[in-house]
Amino acid sequence: MEFGTEWLYQPIFRIGEVALTPFQLLSVVTFALLGVLFVIWSSRVVRNRLAARSVNPDIVHLVSRAWLIAGFVILFFMVLDFLSIPLTAFAFISGAVAIGIGFGAQNIINNFISGWILMWERPVKIGDFLELGDIKGNVESINTRSTRIRRVDGVHVLVPNSFLLENTVTNWTLVDRLVRTSVVVGVAYGSDVSRVTELLNKAAESHTGVLKDPAHTVLFEDFGDNALVFELIVWLHSNAERGLRLVRSDLRYKIDELFREADIVIAFPQRDVHIDGQIQVQRVEERAAQNS
Repeated sequence: MEFGTEWLYQPIFRIGEVALTPFQLLSVVTFALLGVLFVIWSSRVVRNRLAARSVNPDIVHLVSRAWLIAGFVILFFMVLDFLSIPLTAFAFISGAVAIGIGFGAQNIINNFISGWILMWERPVKIGDFLELGDIKGNVESINTRSTRIRRVDGVHVLVPNSFLLENTVTNWTLVDRLVRTSVVVGVAYGSDVSRVTELLNKAAESHTGVLKDPAHTVLFEDFGDNALVFELIVWLHSNAERGLRLVRSDLRYKIDELFREADIVIAFPQRDVHIDGQIQVQRVEERAAQNS
């Protein structure tokens, strides 16, 4: 029996001056697997505990990610210590890694560092509504390499973290959810402008989503080609573009209802054509008779 297990203690290769045996390798693999499972499990426990205490989702994400990375780093050094391998034995590996980073992993490292900056400084938070060029949506998660955004049409987009730091990003909810929107309406010439202003104020006051502070405003915007143009400006709390569109839609419904009751005509494009001179109209039968 002893002869059958001798191979477990025979050196199979060396790292520097340290000889490794199959028994050591099997032991360290088992230890590493158990360690990885423990780190992942403990990270989930930390996440769930913080979430149960209603901690900010960004803080939960940052702490759990830091816990996970720190756990793997500690596990790596414990494995080296278990094998009695000094760090100097990996000097050549660290040199190769440095060269690889310098030539082929610049973007990865850039996005990784940018991800930690985003999670630490929090210029962008989970739940924020962002506008990046043609992309508009809510932030669902901030990872070490990219940020996941759910667009207003439901499609998920992965944006590199470095892009969020190096480009202009409109964050609708950076400080608060206070936003302004407006509804433009044109009424026919000859309408009572005071009455129009009164009805527009009434429409704003009737909507529960419109804030009283800051107060809404009605502006007589312009004498248009076909209409007297008014603009109703309102303030509300919204964390997405969809909320603004819904409020504008509700206001338009209410304005149309109030204008109909007050017999105020909402203008539409029209043209008056004036013709100078005489127009001669000749019947087809008469023209045929003349030609014959």
